[in-house]
Amino acid sequence: MPLIKGEILIERRAEEVFDFVADECNEPRYNPQMTFVEQVSDGPIGLGSRFRAVVRSGGRPVPMDIEFTAFERPVRLGSRATMSGMVTDGELTFRGTGDATWMRWSWDVQPEGALRMLAPLVWWIGERQERRVWSGLKSRMEADRPSS
Repeated sequence: MPLIKGEILIERRAEEVFDFVADECNEPRYNPQMTFVEQVSDGPIGLGSRFRAVVRSGGRPVPMDIEFTAFERPVRLGSRATMSGMVTDGELTFRGTGDATWMRWSWDVQPEGALRMLAPLVWWIGERQERRVWSGLKSRMEADRPSS
């Protein structure tokens, strides 16, 4: 299946964007499909941190486990997300340009079982969904921007 890729410019510094995204517990604030997240690993957020989440898919709650597979603050955040019928590996990269950040995503979505036959549909839905999620992050972070 082709990678789900994209990028967005967020008018906040790279460290701010990275830190906000790296705390998975923030995701329900900008992704309406993510209804619950909790950190299940001990210690500060970093390489190997694990989270339990619930996403709404097809109108029903679907549990998901997330683990950070790369953590290079503030430039790279890799993760592996597993849910029933699907595994997603990928990363976010952050490139600061003054007071703004180019954030790029690249996800290798691997449908399993019966979902394999629907891989083109899964890719199409994933492309649209990722654009919505990261546009929500942009809106949230830019709305919370302190006035100069």
